Amino acid sequence: MIDLAFTDDVFVLRMCAGENRFEPEFVRAFDAALDEVEASKGAAALVVTGEGKFFSNGLDLEWVQAATGEQLSLFASSLEALFARLLAFPLATVAAQNGHAFAAGAVFALVHDFRVMRSDRGYFCLPEVDLGIPFSAGSLAIVKARLAAPTLHDAVLSGRRFTAEEALEKNIVDEIAVDEEVVPRATLRAAALAGKDRPTLAALKRALYADAIAKLEAAASRAG
Repeated sequence: MIDLAFTDDVFVLRMCAGENRFEPEFVRAFDAALDEVEASKGAAALVVTGEGKFFSNGLDLEWVQAATGEQLSLFASSLEALFARLLAFPLATVAAQNGHAFAAGAVFALVHDFRVMRSDRGYFCLPEVDLGIPFSAGSLAIVKARLAAPTLHDAVLSGRRFTAEEALEKNIVDEIAVDEEVVPRATLRAAALAGKDRPTLAALKRALYADAIAKLEAAASRAG
């Protein structure tokens, strides 16, 4: 489900769960991998990627539809907490978007400090308007913090699918690359930031994204 490797000051966390949809077991496995990364000593940074044509396709809707109210509440707590944790993570983080990033998977890409997107396959899309699923306050705060106002308006109200070239033009991602270069380019970007002081980096992120982090942590606390 999660593979973690460390080379030349960079952890590469590879999600290996097909479409990498969020459900409780996946979130627990991701959190456990972050525990290992955060417990490391010395210079380090984090790259997160997937396999095949999906970076993350959002929530596991089959699990959501079968879950009880209490299960959904606990899951919402864990997912909001994961997003908050990544947004304020004490290491530099880079999403290596190997494929589609949809719905909660697109929000997940945005909680990373930087994004490198595959140029020849995959879309960035916030289709909540078509799914009939409103954003949580925390997720919307992430999207508002990351996207410029015109892009935010377009992405949220239209559910538009952005190609890599469009995502780069709109500053949704920082770089695009062909398939085999996505992780190497993300790793280079991460390695350049691996020596940053961890407490300072975390404090700066918390200051930059205070509103989003507060909303995410408040929702996690209420749901938990």
